[in-house]
Amino acid sequence: MNRRNFVRLVGGGVVLAATAGLAGCSSELPPEATAAWSGPAAGTTDVRRWILSYAILAPHSHNLQSWLVDLRQPGEITLYCDHTRMLPETDPQSRPIMMSQGTFLELLDIAARQKGLRADITLFPQGEFGPATLDKRPVARIVLAADAAVQPDPLFAQILHRHTNREAYDMREPAAAALEAITASVAPHPLRTGFAGPAQPDVLQKHRAIAMDAWRIELVTPRTILESFKVLRVGPREIAQHRDGLSINTPMVRTLTALGLFDRSKAPAPDDAATTGQIKDFNAKVAATPAFFWMVTEGNDRKTQVNAGRAYVRAQLAATAHGLVMQPLSQALQEYPEQAQPYADIHTLLQAPPPRYTVQMWARLGYAPPVGPSPRRGVDAHLMTAT
Repeated sequence: MNRRNFVRLVGGGVVLAATAGLAGCSSELPPEATAAWSGPAAGTTDVRRWILSYAILAPHSHNLQSWLVDLRQPGEITLYCDHTRMLPETDPQSRPIMMSQGTFLELLDIAARQKGLRADITLFPQGEFGPATLDKRPVARIVLAADAAVQPDPLFAQILHRHTNREAYDMREPAAAALEAITASVAPHPLRTGFAGPAQPDVLQKHRAIAMDAWRIELVTPRTILESFKVLRVGPREIAQHRDGLSINTPMVRTLTALGLFDRSKAPAPDDAATTGQIKDFNAKVAATPAFFWMVTEGNDRKTQVNAGRAYVRAQLAATAHGLVMQPLSQALQEYPEQAQPYADIHTLLQAPPPRYTVQMWARLGYAPPVGPSPRRGVDAHLMTAT
């Protein structure tokens, strides 16, 4: 996604005048919004909280962080999905939301191993959600047990360094050793992975075309762009207050918002400068993408979705270890009517005919300068009951 860069406006004397004194303003996120990326708080005595301080750094669609945990049972963690943090327009079947539960569980498992603990994870202990909607039953029950046979996972070292990179990538072809490591990282899960790169120029161009079309559709569909606007945090005050969602802290957008010139209650027109500028910006980045990565599963039940999320975060950690970055391209994988053609196109391209097969993840892959972390709410914000 490139949803964090919604606004690209040009001209306008009032805007130029208002921003003339902002050259020295920082675009860095407020430190309290990213404090969770420093790791567990000093003096943490409950090993579950220590483990959770890594789990909450998992990637999540729209950075919503829809994880609720119950610690009332000693030695156990029960994970629930926070139904106030859903995406009914762009994720009507809650598939990416379930994948995001999986990314959380995988980082939890990796962190537990670092403490010599075995995390026995039971998915949907009270029954699996149906294909259409989620309910209030738990996603997982995790029982922690000391186990001398447990070995640390080398990917643990990458958790604090893993960041989704939506910026321009350079055109170097990813190293073969890196691609092998990414493939090996997901071996515990029954899914098919693949890559498209410079050796397949025609295929690479098809990937780019589908990504561009799907992104344009999301931007020009009012209800889907407004869903992103609802979780858009502009400026240090909003970012520090929420510590989630999609953050913009550039001086220009902060000033437009303060002047009432960026109305997040209305979708911009398809020919609006904010829309056309975003399309142009995204297309330029996709056109310069050297490779794409994907994961395909047979079946699409809730356990498959959760385990696909576990696999994806492992792939991203492995990529991080080899100096590569990723950006999920979620639009063409979304199951709302306007995306039907890109959805069909990417499944055809990846030889994954539905309903038997589902493309669970499709992402840009390449080398790029490092970016900072996204906001995170901290462990306490995810606890159902204080312990």
